Amino acid sequence: MYDYRAPIKDALFALRHIGEIEQLSKSTLYAQADLDTVASVLEEQGRFMQEVFGPLNATGDREGLVWSPEGVQTPAGFKEAYAKFVEAGWQGLNAEVDFGGAGFPEAVQACALEFETASNGALTMCPGLTTGAIECLQEWGTEEQKELYLRKLVTGQWTGTMNLTEPQAGSDVGLCTTKALPQEDGTYKISGIKIYISFGEHDMSENIIHLVLARLPDAPAGTRGISLFIVPKFLLTPEGEPGERNDLRCVSIEHKMGIHASPTCVMSFGDEGGATGYLVGEENQGLRAMFTMMNSARIAVGIQGVALGDAAFQKALAYSQERKQGRKIGGESKEAAMIIEHPDVRRMLLFMKSHIEAMRALIVYNAAAIDFSRALEGEEAELFEDLAELLTPVTKAWCTDVGMEVTSTAIQVFGGMGYIEESGVAQHYRDMRIAPIYEGTNGIQAMDLVGRKLGLRMGGVVNAHLQNMRDTDAQLEAAGKEFESMRAGLAESVQSLAGVTEWIMTNGLADPVQALAGATPYLRIFGTVTGGWLLTKQALAAQAELDAGSTDTEYLAAKITTARFFAEQILPQAAGLVPSVQAGASALYEVDGSSLASL
Repeated sequence: MYDYRAPIKDALFALRHIGEIEQLSKSTLYAQADLDTVASVLEEQGRFMQEVFGPLNATGDREGLVWSPEGVQTPAGFKEAYAKFVEAGWQGLNAEVDFGGAGFPEAVQACALEFETASNGALTMCPGLTTGAIECLQEWGTEEQKELYLRKLVTGQWTGTMNLTEPQAGSDVGLCTTKALPQEDGTYKISGIKIYISFGEHDMSENIIHLVLARLPDAPAGTRGISLFIVPKFLLTPEGEPGERNDLRCVSIEHKMGIHASPTCVMSFGDEGGATGYLVGEENQGLRAMFTMMNSARIAVGIQGVALGDAAFQKALAYSQERKQGRKIGGESKEAAMIIEHPDVRRMLLFMKSHIEAMRALIVYNAAAIDFSRALEGEEAELFEDLAELLTPVTKAWCTDVGMEVTSTAIQVFGGMGYIEESGVAQHYRDMRIAPIYEGTNGIQAMDLVGRKLGLRMGGVVNAHLQNMRDTDAQLEAAGKEFESMRAGLAESVQSLAGVTEWIMTNGLADPVQALAGATPYLRIFGTVTGGWLLTKQALAAQAELDAGSTDTEYLAAKITTARFFAEQILPQAAGLVPSVQAGASALYEVDGSSLASL
């Protein structure tokens, strides 16, 4: 109904003022990522996604997938679109130059992935998982494994998957029972069942490189006894090309609420004696290696929040400027007004716009922290690495929770038409619903934030983050009257976050259950305050550009207004959640399970 347009201008604004791309490009590692080059890359990538991936989004959703014993057939046009994607070289945008990648920063990749996901979320999952496999092998693979697999993964000729989940081992990966039996030639025979494997089987690439968690015969129990293996769909010939079919197959695909064009596979390894696998890293250290891929995937899932949210918002905004209902409040005309003229519709639109820009800024900030940790050295690099560790669970959980709210709000703007599939927003909502669940549920992300990440450097990392937010106050004071509400809102919300953080860290030491009971509302506070701070930073940057004589007045003024809306109407909610965090766990356990039904 309404075509998606990549928000290139806003992505570049976030890269400049939040990701500090111009400073990053002064490093040896990212010298190629000057602003002009990055702008050209994103403009071309956005155009490609709009023209090639975008038209297949709705048709792929309607058509779905076809499973047979021979494999999985993707919807019409997917194979051809993916071939164009490979030909254009988009898979290797952030991969190492030594293996054929372009070596661009993660912050640039994050913006490109947003455009890709918004254009076609289901299809994008395939190259997204391949990116995670590339990053895992870049860090943990042997030189031989890199030579054999990385180049074809970087080009996109081969695709990658992540095989963790089993019927009895979901979030608790330590319950994994897939077996890996050592062979005399140094390989391993892999046998077991994996479920929920995205793009575990499909018809778009020459080979599929599965990264599989499995357990050696004498492995310790739990997560300390899990190893990681490369298990290719086709074993390689001496020339490094796909040869004999490995002993693995997709036995079925799931029928899902959304992402209908993404095959979610049940994979069986070793039905005929064992699939050949190759150890990645050290024995019993597989989860450590897999976390490289999982952290990449968690940021990618966070990107789904802003991407699908923006795709839905663009549709809702266009509809609000066409649909006429009711007279304008306070207006003299008796004619029906566009619904965008009504106050509550304006509120919904600004709710969506402000959260989308906050999510985009948070993702760029998180990704840029990874970039600076790689571009710098010593203590400075370690501080950025720790910041990225702190932010990753927030990026994943806050952006996907908010993405759900934004796509739902888009349906509300459409009214009854939003509930009709032809509007297009219903698909975004359905596709979005999985994001708070996979790659670690949002509850687990909140527990990770509270239980692990707040303790980084004995609380030094989160305290440095809080201080960075406080340091913006002087700039806001100097900016004048227009920024007064932003200054007040940010100061109050940062104070609330600092206070509840101290409560969490103090009570978490004494009674972890009390702290973890409030982990989800705490993460919501953290994400909301951080998002509000980043919007405020962008508003200050927008004002500086206006003061310098920029002629892009409409866009820059909107940045300031959007930040003010968030400060006035969203940031106050952070303080309101503090009592929920501090309520603790007592009420959670006073009613037993059988009494919860109220029957």
